[in-house]
Amino acid sequence: MWPDRRLIDLFGIEFPIVQAPMAGVQDADIMIGAAEGGALASLPCAMISPEKAREQINIVRQRVSAPVNMNYFCHTTVDADPAREANWRKRLSSYYTELGLDPNADINAANRAPFDEAMCALVEELKPEVVSFHFGLPDPALLKRIKAAGCRVIASATIVKEAVWLEERGVDAVIAQGAEAGGHRGMFLTEDIATQPGLFALLPQVVDAVKVPVIAAGGIADGRGIAAAFALGAAGVQIGTAYLRTPESKVSGPGRAALAGASDASTVITNVMTGRPARGVINRVMREVGPVSPDAPAFPHSATALGPLKAAAEKLGRTDFTNLWAGQSVGMGSERPAAELTRSLAAAALARMAELRG
Repeated sequence: MWPDRRLIDLFGIEFPIVQAPMAGVQDADIMIGAAEGGALASLPCAMISPEKAREQINIVRQRVSAPVNMNYFCHTTVDADPAREANWRKRLSSYYTELGLDPNADINAANRAPFDEAMCALVEELKPEVVSFHFGLPDPALLKRIKAAGCRVIASATIVKEAVWLEERGVDAVIAQGAEAGGHRGMFLTEDIATQPGLFALLPQVVDAVKVPVIAAGGIADGRGIAAAFALGAAGVQIGTAYLRTPESKVSGPGRAALAGASDASTVITNVMTGRPARGVINRVMREVGPVSPDAPAFPHSATALGPLKAAAEKLGRTDFTNLWAGQSVGMGSERPAAELTRSLAAAALARMAELRG
């Protein structure tokens, strides 16, 4: 049996596993598989409209009777800086020339929207069992409305100080996001990438600092990792990278090839792709411009000029400019269906914990 059932009881799920929200590479399909497997299914909402989010949640509700999590960003918006944007395009101009693109052509702005009134109204309408946040929490008035709608609230912390801050503001659980984790760092009380702790240093310290359940995230891709997280006090785990190669994933063909050939040394934390620190599979632009560059415009504007390059390269079967977010466990990914993967992770974790108990 699970040594800590707080997360299972809090969310009403079979296993203490949260399928991580993965913007750009997943939709309702992974959610359905994860939910059928017994995990908490998550929808990344920061890059889609309220209408699209409603559609995706409705698809899940029609297919499976299980709790869902809607995930949002809480960053402070920063207007694009024309001078910095122009310098960034100049920095990337050789790539434009190489791909036969006009670096001065109009480009659609990158879309990474923070949680707002419209999204809050959608949450009140759909009443997901869980709402999760990255980069802190929304305005207290919006947070109060989410809780009034009956939703549980969870959010990411990358240092102990952030975890305490989140608990003080009423979250129901904290996600301890180690430096191994794929995707954007959930940093909001620090900007120092160099001092971001790994999960197994961060996790026990967060567990000691807060009373709410702690969800471990970062580098967990099999039963051994889950068992280790529980040994350090976690009440559950959040897993994303392990789902990237499932049939339900929307990762492109070239992206899947890159994932299949990846190892523990294949990812890096970079600000080049969006302007904010995130861990992903190393690509050409990360190597040649970054991985961390002072030239990258503020989040999310760095992604704007990379958009045409990404599209053009992918047409050629290359991931030179693709932000393929993945954690350090990327080499442990699986091509099994999401439901099967979820159940196998839970079974392996329980078996390992039983072995450790003797």
